[in-house]
Amino acid sequence: QVQLVESGGGLVQAGGSLRVSCAASGRFFSAYVMGWIRQAPGKERQVVATITGDAGTKYYADSVKGRFTISRDNAKNMVYLQMNGLKDEDTAVYYCAASFTSGTSFNGRYWGQGTQVNVSS
Repeated sequence: QVQLVESGGGLVQAGGSLRVSCAASGRFFSAYVMGWIRQAPGKERQVVATITGDAGTKYYADSVKGRFTISRDNAKNMVYLQMNGLKDEDTAVYYCAASFTSGTSFNGRYWGQGTQVNVSS
């Protein structure tokens, strides 16, 4: 089992940048695919980005490609999401999650509590 705690959310102006972080505890962190899932009010959950255990394969939703970067540090049990060029539509609660599937099949077996990101225009 993995416990996940997000941090780094907040309010940022459109066009700005923000980095959210996820601290993981538990065993075998490097065995998990890690990802970020977001949910905005009135919208379905969206898998934003995923990264395999060895960081060899990354997936990004089309809406964030070229703007967001996912990374992980297995030595520190950390996952990051660097968000640049933020837009109003990026406003959402961002959840860190762990799974054994990646990309569009990422299903978030374990979840954090979420961190709110608000983008103002």
